[in-house]
Amino acid sequence: MQIISGTEVAGKVLTECTAQISELAAAGIRPGLAVVLVGDDPASRAYVRSKDKKCRDLGLHSVKHELPATTTQEELLAVVRELNADPAIHGILVQSPPPAHIDEAAVVRAIDPAKDVDGFHPINVAKLALEDPTGFVPCTPLGCQRLLIEAGIETKGAHAVV
Repeated sequence: MQIISGTEVAGKVLTECTAQISELAAAGIRPGLAVVLVGDDPASRAYVRSKDKKCRDLGLHSVKHELPATTTQEELLAVVRELNADPAIHGILVQSPPPAHIDEAAVVRAIDPAKDVDGFHPINVAKLALEDPTGFVPCTPLGCQRLLIEAGIETKGAHAVV
Protein backbone atom coordinates (compact mmCIF):
# COMPACT_ATOMS: atom_id res chain seq x y z
CA MET A 1 0.00 0.00 0.00
CA GLN A 2 1.26 3.46 -0.92
CA ILE A 3 0.74 6.42 1.41
CA ILE A 4 0.33 9.73 -0.40
CA SER A 5 1.35 12.92 1.40
CA GLY A 6 -1.46 15.40 0.94
CA THR A 7 0.60 18.01 2.77
CA GLU A 8 3.44 17.73 0.27
CA VAL A 9 1.09 18.00 -2.71
CA ALA A 10 -0.76 20.91 -1.09
CA GLY A 11 2.57 22.72 -0.76
CA LYS A 12 3.20 22.28 -4.48
CA VAL A 13 -0.28 23.53 -5.31
CA LEU A 14 0.18 26.60 -3.09
CA THR A 15 3.51 27.36 -4.77
CA GLU A 16 1.82 27.15 -8.17
CA CYS A 17 -1.04 29.36 -6.97
CA THR A 18 1.38 31.93 -5.59
CA ALA A 19 3.12 32.14 -8.97
CA GLN A 20 -0.19 32.55 -10.80
CA ILE A 21 -1.34 35.21 -8.32
CA SER A 22 1.94 37.09 -8.87
CA GLU A 23 1.39 37.01 -12.64
CA LEU A 24 -2.12 38.39 -12.19
CA ALA A 25 -0.85 41.07 -9.80
CA ALA A 26 1.72 42.12 -12.41
CA ALA A 27 -1.21 42.61 -14.79
CA GLY A 28 -3.05 44.72 -12.19
CA ILE A 29 -5.50 42.00 -11.16
CA ARG A 30 -6.14 40.97 -7.56
CA PRO A 31 -8.27 37.81 -7.59
CA GLY A 32 -11.32 38.03 -5.37
CA LEU A 33 -13.34 35.24 -3.76
CA ALA A 34 -16.72 35.75 -2.12
CA VAL A 35 -17.99 33.09 0.24
CA VAL A 36 -21.63 33.14 1.32
CA LEU A 37 -22.72 31.31 4.45
CA VAL A 38 -26.38 31.04 5.42
CA GLY A 39 -27.02 29.86 8.97
CA ASP A 40 -24.78 28.99 11.87
CA ASP A 41 -23.62 25.43 11.26
CA PRO A 42 -20.32 25.16 13.21
CA ALA A 43 -18.61 22.95 10.61
CA SER A 44 -19.60 25.33 7.81
CA ARG A 45 -18.38 28.32 9.82
CA ALA A 46 -15.01 26.64 10.40
CA TYR A 47 -14.73 25.78 6.70
CA VAL A 48 -15.52 29.38 5.70
CA ARG A 49 -12.97 30.74 8.20
CA SER A 50 -10.36 28.40 6.75
CA LYS A 51 -11.07 29.55 3.18
CA ASP A 52 -10.94 33.19 4.22
CA LYS A 53 -7.61 32.72 6.02
CA LYS A 54 -6.05 30.88 3.06
CA CYS A 55 -7.20 33.63 0.68
CA ARG A 56 -5.74 36.32 2.89
CA ASP A 57 -2.48 34.36 3.32
CA LEU A 58 -2.17 34.23 -0.48
CA GLY A 59 -2.96 37.93 -0.87
CA LEU A 60 -6.35 37.42 -2.46
CA HIS A 61 -9.32 39.72 -2.00
CA SER A 62 -11.65 37.77 0.27
CA VAL A 63 -15.24 38.68 1.11
CA LYS A 64 -17.49 36.81 3.53
CA HIS A 65 -21.24 37.21 3.60
CA GLU A 66 -22.53 35.58 6.78
CA LEU A 67 -26.31 35.57 6.65
CA PRO A 68 -28.72 34.42 9.37
CA ALA A 69 -30.55 31.10 9.04
CA THR A 70 -33.75 33.11 8.56
CA THR A 71 -32.48 34.57 5.28
CA THR A 72 -35.07 34.09 2.56
CA GLN A 73 -34.43 32.55 -0.82
CA GLU A 74 -34.87 35.94 -2.49
CA GLU A 75 -32.49 37.65 -0.07
CA LEU A 76 -29.83 35.04 -0.81
CA LEU A 77 -30.39 35.34 -4.56
CA ALA A 78 -30.03 39.12 -4.25
CA VAL A 79 -26.60 38.66 -2.63
CA VAL A 80 -25.58 36.27 -5.43
CA ARG A 81 -26.73 38.76 -8.09
CA GLU A 82 -24.76 41.52 -6.38
CA LEU A 83 -21.62 39.36 -6.35
CA ASN A 84 -22.15 38.35 -10.00
CA ALA A 85 -22.09 42.05 -10.92
CA ASP A 86 -19.06 42.93 -8.77
CA PRO A 87 -15.93 43.16 -10.96
CA ALA A 88 -13.68 42.75 -7.89
CA ILE A 89 -15.15 39.28 -7.30
CA HIS A 90 -13.82 36.55 -9.59
CA GLY A 91 -15.21 33.56 -7.73
CA ILE A 92 -18.36 32.87 -5.72
CA LEU A 93 -18.89 30.00 -3.33
CA VAL A 94 -22.17 29.48 -1.46
CA GLN A 95 -21.39 27.17 1.43
CA SER A 96 -23.36 23.92 1.49
CA PRO A 97 -25.64 22.85 2.87
CA PRO A 98 -27.96 25.84 3.17
CA PRO A 99 -30.94 25.77 5.55
CA ALA A 100 -33.78 23.47 4.43
CA HIS A 101 -36.01 26.32 3.18
CA ILE A 102 -33.40 27.38 0.59
CA ASP A 103 -33.56 25.79 -2.88
CA GLU A 104 -29.86 25.02 -3.32
CA ALA A 105 -30.24 24.17 -7.02
CA ALA A 106 -31.81 27.58 -7.69
CA VAL A 107 -28.93 29.28 -5.87
CA VAL A 108 -26.35 27.32 -7.89
CA ARG A 109 -28.12 28.25 -11.14
CA ALA A 110 -28.09 31.93 -10.10
CA ILE A 111 -24.28 32.04 -9.82
CA ASP A 112 -22.52 33.32 -12.94
CA PRO A 113 -20.92 30.16 -14.42
CA ALA A 114 -17.68 32.12 -14.90
CA LYS A 115 -17.59 32.74 -11.13
CA ASP A 116 -18.84 29.31 -10.00
CA VAL A 117 -15.70 28.04 -8.26
CA ASP A 118 -17.49 24.92 -7.00
CA GLY A 119 -18.19 23.87 -10.59
CA PHE A 120 -21.81 23.01 -9.74
CA HIS A 121 -23.59 25.30 -12.23
CA PRO A 122 -25.24 23.22 -14.99
CA ILE A 123 -23.03 24.90 -17.60
CA ASN A 124 -19.87 23.89 -15.71
CA VAL A 125 -21.20 20.35 -15.18
CA ALA A 126 -21.83 20.11 -18.94
CA LYS A 127 -18.36 21.46 -19.71
CA LEU A 128 -16.87 18.84 -17.40
CA ALA A 129 -18.84 16.07 -19.12
CA LEU A 130 -17.70 17.34 -22.51
CA GLU A 131 -14.08 17.63 -21.32
CA ASP A 132 -14.19 21.38 -22.06
CA PRO A 133 -11.32 22.95 -20.09
CA THR A 134 -13.03 26.36 -19.85
CA GLY A 135 -15.36 25.30 -17.02
CA PHE A 136 -14.67 24.99 -13.32
CA VAL A 137 -14.00 21.49 -12.03
CA PRO A 138 -15.24 20.68 -8.50
CA CYS A 139 -12.25 20.97 -6.17
CA THR A 140 -12.54 17.66 -4.30
CA PRO A 141 -12.32 15.37 -7.35
CA LEU A 142 -9.70 17.67 -8.88
CA GLY A 143 -7.67 17.42 -5.68
CA CYS A 144 -8.00 13.63 -5.63
CA GLN A 145 -6.90 13.49 -9.26
CA ARG A 146 -3.89 15.68 -8.49
CA LEU A 147 -2.90 13.42 -5.59
CA LEU A 148 -3.02 10.36 -7.85
CA ILE A 149 -1.02 12.10 -10.59
CA GLU A 150 1.64 13.30 -8.14
CA ALA A 151 1.90 9.77 -6.72
CA GLY A 152 2.31 8.33 -10.22
CA ILE A 153 -0.75 6.12 -9.87
CA GLU A 154 -2.19 5.05 -13.23
CA THR A 155 -5.99 5.18 -13.25
CA LYS A 156 -6.74 4.30 -16.86
CA GLY A 157 -8.92 1.19 -16.87
CA ALA A 158 -9.09 1.13 -13.07
CA HIS A 159 -12.28 0.92 -11.05
CA ALA A 160 -12.58 3.03 -7.93
CA VAL A 161 -15.14 3.63 -5.23
CA VAL A 162 -15.04 6.81 -3.19
